[in-house]
Amino acid sequence: DIVTRFAHQNGYHVIRRFGWDCHGLPIEYEIDKQLGIKGPEDVQKLGIKAYNDECRKIVMRYSGEWQTVVSRLGRWIDFEYDYKTLYPWYMESIWWVFKQLYSKGLVYHGYKVMPFSTACNTPLSNFESGQNYKDVNDPAVIASFPLDEDPNVKMIAWTTTPWTLPSNLALCVNAKFDYVKVRDHATDNVYIMMEARLSTLYKSDKEYTLLEKFTGDTLQGKTYKPLFPYFESMKEQGAFVIYCDDYVTDDSGTGVVHQAPFFGEDDYRAALKFGVIKKGGKIVCPVDPSGKFTKEVSDFAGLYVKDADKSIIKKLKELGRLVHQSVCKHSYPFCWRSDTPLIYKAVPSWFIRVEDIVDDLLKNNAKCYWVPEFVKEKRFYNWLKNACDWNFSRNRYWGTPIPLWVSEDMEEVVCIGSIDELEKLSGVRITDLHRENVDGITIPSKTGKGVLRRISEVFDCWFESGSMPYAQNHYPFENKDDFESCFPADFIAEGIDQTRGWFYTLLVLSVALFDKPPYKNLIVNGLVLAADGRKMSKRLKNYPNPDLIVSNYGADALRLYLINSPVVRGETLKFQERGVKDVIKDVFLPWLNAFRFLTQNIKQWEMTSNGKFVFNESTFNGSQNSKDKWILSFTQSLNLFVRKEMKAYRLYTVIPRLVRYFDQLTNWYIRFNRKRIKGEVDQSSCHAALQTLYSVLYTINRLMASFTPFFTEYIHQNMRRWLASESVKDVNTDSVHFLMIPEVKEQLIDHEIERSVARMQSVIELGRIIRDRKALPIKYPLPELVVIHKEKQYLDDVTSLQDYILEELNVRELVLSSEKEKYGIRLRAEPDNQTLGKRLKGSFKAVSAAIKEFTDEDINELQKKKELSVCGNVVTIDEIKVTYTVDKEHKVNETAYEAHSDNDVLVLINVTPDEAMLNEGLAREVVNRVQKLRKKAALQPSNDVTVFYGASNTSEGNVGFLKIITEYKDYIENAIKQPIMQGSARSEDNIIIQDAAVKIKDYTIQLQIVKGHTN
Repeated sequence: DIVTRFAHQNGYHVIRRFGWDCHGLPIEYEIDKQLGIKGPEDVQKLGIKAYNDECRKIVMRYSGEWQTVVSRLGRWIDFEYDYKTLYPWYMESIWWVFKQLYSKGLVYHGYKVMPFSTACNTPLSNFESGQNYKDVNDPAVIASFPLDEDPNVKMIAWTTTPWTLPSNLALCVNAKFDYVKVRDHATDNVYIMMEARLSTLYKSDKEYTLLEKFTGDTLQGKTYKPLFPYFESMKEQGAFVIYCDDYVTDDSGTGVVHQAPFFGEDDYRAALKFGVIKKGGKIVCPVDPSGKFTKEVSDFAGLYVKDADKSIIKKLKELGRLVHQSVCKHSYPFCWRSDTPLIYKAVPSWFIRVEDIVDDLLKNNAKCYWVPEFVKEKRFYNWLKNACDWNFSRNRYWGTPIPLWVSEDMEEVVCIGSIDELEKLSGVRITDLHRENVDGITIPSKTGKGVLRRISEVFDCWFESGSMPYAQNHYPFENKDDFESCFPADFIAEGIDQTRGWFYTLLVLSVALFDKPPYKNLIVNGLVLAADGRKMSKRLKNYPNPDLIVSNYGADALRLYLINSPVVRGETLKFQERGVKDVIKDVFLPWLNAFRFLTQNIKQWEMTSNGKFVFNESTFNGSQNSKDKWILSFTQSLNLFVRKEMKAYRLYTVIPRLVRYFDQLTNWYIRFNRKRIKGEVDQSSCHAALQTLYSVLYTINRLMASFTPFFTEYIHQNMRRWLASESVKDVNTDSVHFLMIPEVKEQLIDHEIERSVARMQSVIELGRIIRDRKALPIKYPLPELVVIHKEKQYLDDVTSLQDYILEELNVRELVLSSEKEKYGIRLRAEPDNQTLGKRLKGSFKAVSAAIKEFTDEDINELQKKKELSVCGNVVTIDEIKVTYTVDKEHKVNETAYEAHSDNDVLVLINVTPDEAMLNEGLAREVVNRVQKLRKKAALQPSNDVTVFYGASNTSEGNVGFLKIITEYKDYIENAIKQPIMQGSARSEDNIIIQDAAVKIKDYTIQLQIVKGHTN
């Protein structure tokens, strides 16, 4: 939403259609649960039309909630001009896409071992199967396979899927690894297994006797006795044999892999290679679509395969073929929709030849700009490089039917690409393309094969989402010019899991169709996790209610929190509610306070000048005041930065700069110009400051409108009353979101003044640290501030703003120097104990002592070379902390200094105030106490009052303090803008608002605030 809003405010036309994925397993799984459907036969009894009607009813069940949430979060989207994957025109474009692929020879029908969801009765694509892995405990068994040549010698194979053992047709070993024949002392059986895997069965070599050792290729071609009798007839065709393949590893099991070719991808490949199975031959796959054994496996018929594990293990024990039984914890794929274990199963499916276009995929992916880039260069690149042919067919009902009409022998195939083409070939005109409407349509054969009927499968819903760029426009049937002028898309964004989903299918289809990428720029979002690092779970209740987050903190705060998180860099975020709260503190409160301060003082200026404040951006050319110049320059620099970062889609860099900007605006510009803005200097200076403050807030408001749509709208509605009508006569100012982001005013950017202010800020912040360290409140003046730097330009920059430095640090005099030695300053080195101690261990003590003895020359050499040899060890500058220290014995004119540095500039403060300075500090304390009493009484600056002061007792100290107040009477009155009088106010003559005894240092005085000015 931020990217598209920002594009709109830069003059682009943005299409804001909301799209709904309506087909596929999510809907069907809900209906299966609702209607108690267990398998395809239940759907056939109900009827496909009735089944799809039920699916259609729930498609938009949560659309109201979607609209509410999306709108509340500020997403600017059109729900009325939407597209749904169930619209006939959308489905027709999918047919067109498919026909293009079919015509290019990229579609084929094959038998492949695929991830299969038994809960949903359908195969899944390889990228779907990788979306939901879980750690599970499965039974692990070692079974024996007696050799035909010597039944007393048994091959032993390990598996975590006992349910595949009834379908065993071969054993596989690695030709290059060493295998051993051993006699088991416990059973006297002779086993053959990989030498490197003996630990799987034996804890020590005393449990067996080594009889023979040989390489795996020795076993090639040997045959063995079948484990079960169900498929014994396959022995005549070459089954129940041992062969070699490199996929067998030495990191698990026994080094002997049992082969069930129709339940494992590698099993299938190897068995085909060695002739154990043949294309078009017998298929040993005794498991139905619901995952239950068929009658072929008589002992376990009707059992769900995972439930049959125990029975199979029991049977192995009865047959004397069970060698060992245990439990194995491993990562296993689950169905992303039903959350049930997947099985691998050979199924007839339709495929797209992705492997044929891998080079084109890599070439086109290289043309796209990704944030973060590492996802493109590593994760996605590796996925594309190893891409498999895409199984796009699903044995389901609620989806877009695959438009292939075939003869009974599959020899004649017609691919349909449109509703018109189907009508032309079949004579039937349809308006809805779902199965219940197309399955009954036949096409006459052109080769004398009777009629062609549609295959039963529907498209994988990922094919539908991958077709979105074309189907949302009903391309090529409508909007042809519109589509072609806007393709590839300028920008898309989705989660990192979509590297194997939407990002992938979009690219495959676009490259297959046009040999071009479907998008130019792409942001990969990471995953938002609960605070504990786990997935957010309703069951665990490990996340705050999103509605309450938005209700308590506002959508804008949530938007900024998320956009400033690792999520927009493709990384995970552990959601913390306090993070959203911090955004309010760091961004919105300073922003709101600056806006309120502006409006208050515009109204004050209008009252004082008896005029109307007007801001005309077209005629505003800045200010001559140095601080005005600085904030105007700083604002334009921010505008330039945000534009640059948004062009590069680096959203995550904007908020840190925004936080810094509001710190600069409120804590430096407004604070230093408070008197000017409030009109306490003169009306002309006040007007210039107000024009400047209005200009920067008006600029920032438009610049940030895409990030914080609600807050900026609030600000805009309250600011637009002061816009000059002639400056916006051709602009719709009804909403900030109708306004363009202002162009960068290069003439207002002054790098020199930004540099000078940054250096001034460094000096002030270092001075504050010194005061804090010595517990010297800012109210008490100090005699001298010394700034030491080697560069004359740095010192000149500080000089140009010395008045602000002296006032902010409350020092009398500023001295500039490039000679630190004159003030007894030397460098001190301290080892980084944690880093060095961990690396050097035993040598650390001697190295540490040597580092502490470094001279200035040693440290200067370290800073120059970045490393030094210390006691025979190389130490880098990162492992040493360098600080400045003042030689306590060295004094300049008997003055004691405290020093601090940021490793660039060195600041010294004379921390010995004289009596006059201490007295001025006490006067400042009086001002502070008076202002607190006025605030307590809820008085406004415009309320006239008189302040009376007196001693609560007549001790010598209190009387002396009263003399100090009298001495600084003019200063106090100027600060509080009200008269102050010594004495006590009488209640019969005055309305006393506040009357309190206040303690200042060791003194106690009585302060009274009375209404009005008293003579």
